[in-house]
Amino acid sequence: MTGLTTRPLTLDDVGAAAELLAAAEPVDDTGEHEDAEGLAEWWGGELVDLERDGRAVCTDDGRLVGWATAIVSPGVRDALRVWLEGRVHPEFRGRGIGGRLLDWQVDRGARQHADLEPTAPARLVSHVHPAMGALEALVRRRGFVAERYYAVMRRPLTDLPERRPPEGVELVPFSAERDDEVRRAHNASFTEHHGSVERDEVAWRSWFTGQRAFRPELSVLALSGGGVVGYVLAYEYDADTQATGVRETRLGQIGVLPGARGRGVATATIAAALRAAADAGCTRASLDVDTENTTGAFGLYERLGFRTDRTWTSWALSLPPLT
Repeated sequence: MTGLTTRPLTLDDVGAAAELLAAAEPVDDTGEHEDAEGLAEWWGGELVDLERDGRAVCTDDGRLVGWATAIVSPGVRDALRVWLEGRVHPEFRGRGIGGRLLDWQVDRGARQHADLEPTAPARLVSHVHPAMGALEALVRRRGFVAERYYAVMRRPLTDLPERRPPEGVELVPFSAERDDEVRRAHNASFTEHHGSVERDEVAWRSWFTGQRAFRPELSVLALSGGGVVGYVLAYEYDADTQATGVRETRLGQIGVLPGARGRGVATATIAAALRAAADAGCTRASLDVDTENTTGAFGLYERLGFRTDRTWTSWALSLPPLT
């Protein structure tokens, strides 16, 4: 790459990386926004060794024009998953930067597989939005296959469904004292869910309830017999609010223990979370759903007033066990 250099990413790059994402958004149309604080929280977390897991591409005068990360999702059910993220500035596309970064990500993911879980298969996963035709072509040529299709669903916080807990179920706000109980309920609820992994305490905090975007006051737990049988964990992203002017609650994790399903627990818990968000001044709610979800989640969300607003595809490169 003439006139360009590569080096490890550092936390000093978060401002430039956020600016690059903002410059790319009109072209890539992901509907997602990130600020420097959010990147610093993620890249500086306990699960990331940024010097080894991140790569920067810079001009000779130090301008960041591309970056990539390969970050492991700890734990294995069907496979070790490595999430590949990155972007190239629109002004520098068509020069082979994206392909070089993807090659680096694949190489890094293979090393992580060998170091961490060599006896298990691995999946290197890239999220591709509809406007990202060049990225889709890159991952396809590199051997990735379209693994799963997702919908981003939204609804306004008007005409809300009634908050009707089933008999014997109490709906309460999330509390820190129940954090580990919710973690264990989440692990039990998603044993058959595509791509899910067992979350230990560190991964749970890093990915979910330790995030600055997490809103315990907008999150709802369903209790029965004194224990958690269902939950909705809600988030509010400052960068999205600033970019769109809309306060949106994002329902990130929604689950019901297998033994409590079929009683309306999910419906009641989501309805309570929507009401909590509306009362707090949010005007819209969103969530992501696997369109092939076997629990009927897509239909449930439609019945609760959510409609598909965007779509994206999960592309994966499969790596076989090494031993």
